[in-house]
Amino acid sequence: MTKQKILVIEDTDDVRENIAELLMLSDYEVETAVNGREGVKKAQTNIPDLIICDIMMPELDGYGVLRILSRNAATLSIPFIFLTAKAEKTDFRKGLRLGADDYLTKPFDDIELLDTVEMRLKKSSLIRDAADTGMEAFLQTSGQLNALENLPADCEVRKYAKKQFIFEEEEWPKRLYFVKKGRVKLVKMNDYGKELVLEIVGPNQFLGYTALLKDEVYQASAVAIEASEISLIPKSDFTKLIYENREVAGQFIKMLAGNVIQRENELLQLAYNSVRKRLAETLLKLQKQYGEEGFKVQREDLAAMVGTAKETVIRTLSEFKNEGLIEVVSGKIFIRKEDKLKRMPY
Repeated sequence: MTKQKILVIEDTDDVRENIAELLMLSDYEVETAVNGREGVKKAQTNIPDLIICDIMMPELDGYGVLRILSRNAATLSIPFIFLTAKAEKTDFRKGLRLGADDYLTKPFDDIELLDTVEMRLKKSSLIRDAADTGMEAFLQTSGQLNALENLPADCEVRKYAKKQFIFEEEEWPKRLYFVKKGRVKLVKMNDYGKELVLEIVGPNQFLGYTALLKDEVYQASAVAIEASEISLIPKSDFTKLIYENREVAGQFIKMLAGNVIQRENELLQLAYNSVRKRLAETLLKLQKQYGEEGFKVQREDLAAMVGTAKETVIRTLSEFKNEGLIEVVSGKIFIRKEDKLKRMPY
């Protein structure tokens, strides 16, 4: 099992060495820095799982370290614990306002240090997992935020019929959406009314966070492709979650960055890949999204995702079926030769 990495930034030699020794004895991998400037460089080149940082230091103080690391998506979500010899409330408020996760006031004992480190690493791990598994786990792990502790029970759940719009392109966002049941497609329309399906979103996934994070209108419409239940989370609650928890903010930013990379790859595929290659990759993507052995998708939607005519998709699906790559039963598609679809020629 890989050891968790902790970066200790402290200018006082004996304090730094004592903390490092204690953490290493507790089976952590430890790196140290003697000032804030060196700490920032080490955090950016060898990203740690947690940072322990003194406030009052030469070169660059702890507040400056946190401010710099909070501007970088790669280091934004690292749990950050301040060390301070002061206990004034102003110091606590300033650190928390910048996004610190915890404080240790010097002098502290060994148990206090280890308990704080263990708790912050565990919380960080849970939040990373929860961002992948969905809203309910996500909120459970963020339960220390009192305002959101009862959010699943308090927020409105609305039912949408098949083909009903949840939000439309060019609207200003008012809330975050979470799919409890059903599936939703994100679509864009060109000037001639032709639809392009950007993504299909299923249970335990978020909708609409891109526009909220960027504070802009929706760039696509969301339409239910089957009867669905959607949780409507007020924009104010989402904003509070983002501003009060750096780890949560970091996960949404990573999701946003991942979406950008995915869109770029899809545009390249549309430009250079054959219809057969694009359809093969779309089928594999849908199987992963649905998380089931077989999945049902409207041929119009499939054509919009592939970027071709419905008739072309139907003909190519028939070819795949004849080649034994897929099986179609009552409109449901089952992938039978995944490796061959992955190796489909360009």
